[in-house]
Amino acid sequence: MRRLLAISLVAALPLSTVTAAHAQEPAGRQKAFASAAEEFRVPESVLLGVSYLESRWDAHAGQPSSDAGFGPMHLTDAAAFTGSNHHHEGEEDARGDDSRPLPAPSARPAPADLPASLRTVEKAAELTGESRERLRTDAAANIRGGAALLADYQKALGAPLSDEPGDWYGAVAKYSGAEEAGAARFFADEVFATIREGAERTTDDGHQVRLAPVPGLTKIEKWLDKLGLRKPRTDGVECPASISCEWIPSAYQELPNDDYGHYDLANRPFSQKIEYIIIHDMEGYFLPSIRLNQDPTYGASWQYSVRSTDGHIAQHVKAKDVAWQAGNWYVNAKSIGIEHEGFLAEGGTWYTEAMYRSSARLVRYLALRHGVPMDRAHILGHDNVPGTLPTTVRQMHEDPGPFWDWAHYFQLMGAPLHGLGGPRSGSIMIKPDFATNKPYFYGCDRQNPEAACPPLPAHTVWLRTEPRDDAPLVKDIGKHPTGESLYSVYDHSARASTGQRFAVAGRQGDWTAIWYLGQKAWFHNPKSAPTAVPSMGLVVTPKPGKATVPVYGRAYPEAEAYPEGIPYQQVTPLQYTFSAGEKYTLAGPAATEYYRAVTFNLEDHKVVRGRTKYLQIQFGHRVMFVKADDVRVTFSG
Repeated sequence: MRRLLAISLVAALPLSTVTAAHAQEPAGRQKAFASAAEEFRVPESVLLGVSYLESRWDAHAGQPSSDAGFGPMHLTDAAAFTGSNHHHEGEEDARGDDSRPLPAPSARPAPADLPASLRTVEKAAELTGESRERLRTDAAANIRGGAALLADYQKALGAPLSDEPGDWYGAVAKYSGAEEAGAARFFADEVFATIREGAERTTDDGHQVRLAPVPGLTKIEKWLDKLGLRKPRTDGVECPASISCEWIPSAYQELPNDDYGHYDLANRPFSQKIEYIIIHDMEGYFLPSIRLNQDPTYGASWQYSVRSTDGHIAQHVKAKDVAWQAGNWYVNAKSIGIEHEGFLAEGGTWYTEAMYRSSARLVRYLALRHGVPMDRAHILGHDNVPGTLPTTVRQMHEDPGPFWDWAHYFQLMGAPLHGLGGPRSGSIMIKPDFATNKPYFYGCDRQNPEAACPPLPAHTVWLRTEPRDDAPLVKDIGKHPTGESLYSVYDHSARASTGQRFAVAGRQGDWTAIWYLGQKAWFHNPKSAPTAVPSMGLVVTPKPGKATVPVYGRAYPEAEAYPEGIPYQQVTPLQYTFSAGEKYTLAGPAATEYYRAVTFNLEDHKVVRGRTKYLQIQFGHRVMFVKADDVRVTFSG
């Protein structure tokens, strides 16, 4: 299991005694917001709007967000930065091209600075008299802390403690913690859009909360101007105008011994079509990860970084160029990589609504611009990218992990994950209710790695050898050649994820079987609380007469396609096969291409194209490829 990176949280410090009136959360979360708003003279709509954009009013079982924010108001309490990024973890070569293998990048020293945006618990404790422990773990105390901060920001601006929400535009922008004017504006605009439209939902711990719409809401923008925030470099950024985005270029430079780093020049989409967008988490914080992308000796890069608190985005590599990010050169050459501040599982962390919204808008913009289908076969997690060879399968990364809310993300993208077909459809889409789906995991606590993770919402379902809760998990011979699949938060050998489509292999009572890695895999799918929806579409099965079919981690050309001077890249099947009678959902054709880029100069780079036809399928947790001549395509209704 990959070593977790540190996210030290400040220990609770004894502060003044909290009064009995605030000893526990009122009867409902709604009442807690009303009480705090009245106490600190903050409009209730403003308090609710800010909280919604931070946490959607959830408590997250007292666990920290991806940047150490706690509770409905996302009060931050991070003791230190980490200078690391997940690309230096484990053995994965982020470039993923065995014609030019790179050593794993080493960790870089962590900076000592810690911005105030990651220490808001300290100020909230000073303003409310609540202990840091209660501000982190008690929802009502946390809401009081957020209200106190908003009132303090309003006073510091010289703005009135007004009943008019529009007067609080500057304080709301300040609450984002952003140092960039655009990021603070994006956060405040999203809060005010939420207030204007209203919202209503049941929180992760069962509280019904409602924000009534406030039509005709106006924003007093002069208060934002008084914050004096910096205006970052935005020339040339490839981002939608509605989000905060700046240009912080990745280093590209020649190095000794004919080496260079740390991405490859290209001319996409003219040289190759962009087919995928890859979602990562950093396993670290925003600024240290950006600094790694500016180091040409660091063996990894990516196009975009997204900050957790406010959704601010930094672009580092142009879409036309190839970043070293997914551990598979075929995928890298045809994809854009987006890193999100945070940790896969450290303490069971969660991702903010501001991050989801900003990232979803970026993905939608990129998908429409480059013709990338907005589905889970093309918007991939790093954990869905296949290994290139049998030897690289085990070292592929697992982020963004089970706590990323794919269904909500696609909803924000404007491409909701819908079912299609009847109850006996031959294919299904995995789609458990994220809020109530809380499967067992271990491995979230780096001090006690065998301990159970907190019961947090997740997008995955466990897959078993038989239709019963105590049946063993299905095996993954690539991930565990001689062992069993694990319940570790880092092991997806026996998990299916939201949005992934599979062919049905059987049904029995409240259980459904799918074809998965060459075997039947059963998951609990009761009618009363379904974890999958019907999903008609095309499937592949071995052609008549073929007992088994090999699968591949890349769709490389045949030997005859390579011109003189470019070495043939071996077409090597992975260790998996599937047999006659099995079916796997088809995502579409895969271009037969190899991008030869092993020098500093773009003039030396060339795309090799072959005649062999490949198809992309959902084979297990990761997508893989088959040769079209090996399979028959049919419709599964």
